Amino acid sequence: MKSGARNTSLLLAAMTLTIQALYASERPDALPTQRVYAMTNDATKNEVFAFARGHDGTFHSTGSFATGGRGSGGITDPLESQGSLTISQDHRLLFAANAGSGTVSSFRIERDRLVWADQQPTDGAEPVSVAQHGHFVYVLDQGGFGGIAIFSVDDGGHLKKVPNSTTLLPATSLGGSSIAVSPDGQLLAVVERLTDNIDIFHILPNGTLSAITTTADPNPGGFSAIFSRGGELLVSETGPSGVADGSTISSFTVSSNATITAISAAVPTEGAANCWLAITPNGKFVYTSNSGSDTISGFNVAQNGALKPIGSGVVAANPAGSHNVDIAVSADGNFVYTQNSNTGTIRVWTINSDGTLKEVDSISGLPQMSGTNGLAAD
Repeated sequence: MKSGARNTSLLLAAMTLTIQALYASERPDALPTQRVYAMTNDATKNEVFAFARGHDGTFHSTGSFATGGRGSGGITDPLESQGSLTISQDHRLLFAANAGSGTVSSFRIERDRLVWADQQPTDGAEPVSVAQHGHFVYVLDQGGFGGIAIFSVDDGGHLKKVPNSTTLLPATSLGGSSIAVSPDGQLLAVVERLTDNIDIFHILPNGTLSAITTTADPNPGGFSAIFSRGGELLVSETGPSGVADGSTISSFTVSSNATITAISAAVPTEGAANCWLAITPNGKFVYTSNSGSDTISGFNVAQNGALKPIGSGVVAANPAGSHNVDIAVSADGNFVYTQNSNTGTIRVWTINSDGTLKEVDSISGLPQMSGTNGLAAD
């Protein structure tokens, strides 16, 4: 009887634990963790502000973390770039460009906090954009001669300059504003904002770059670029000057000889000053941040890279005057964030199954009109 009673007690205990686990999965505190990071770009002490989604579904601050370097300062969008704050592919590391001190910093992401790992000089001027693939980190210098610094990175976030790897852009004062690596790690793309050119490099096995191939973007105002899951290049374009809500987005194939060919050319965003874009992890949707009209536009991305507007194109709006700059999508593809520099906020939207957006939160606590640049989401 004692043995039977003991077995019954063990069975009841196991059932209780199972019920508790099932109940916990339905509770708000079982929501998956969402984290978003914004960079101050402060000219005296550059910092990264971290926010996490709480048990009630809203976001709260988890601290500010010094990069060890200096930003450029300014008022509104002084870096004029995308990717100044970048999360690694495995979501274990965060990289920050310090435009004022000519360095790049790395952090380890440990739960809701950042742990500073390293800071290294780029040996160039005004680093503004960072890309990472595998064990290599690529940093785009906008100032001076303009170039790409290449580092190896270990699992702890420690950076080491790859010898004889610095690659210069074709000329000075090109306004390099974006750097991106293809999903297979074979190609690297740079957008020259001031010349409307797109530079493509092959990435060699040791992480260094091949000779450059430069192609003019046939559409005016190229600003930033990302690769789709299939390897097509998606480019945000501010559009022709003087045209109201004239911003566009284009997609291109990249050939084996590193030239680009348009798939979808100059698709209207129905907004103004589209400078930033972000794609969902499954590659299904891409969103643009139209800072001049305080809106977000959304597009379906076909398997061949063709773009089609979601609905009328504009899928969300910030309050007038927000001046949304950088944009990010969460690692699970459920959230879109915009960094609103004039109001010192990060707006949060959930992504519906059809790609439309629903606003769920507004995170305060960023400095207002102080040159904040850089947004990344986990």
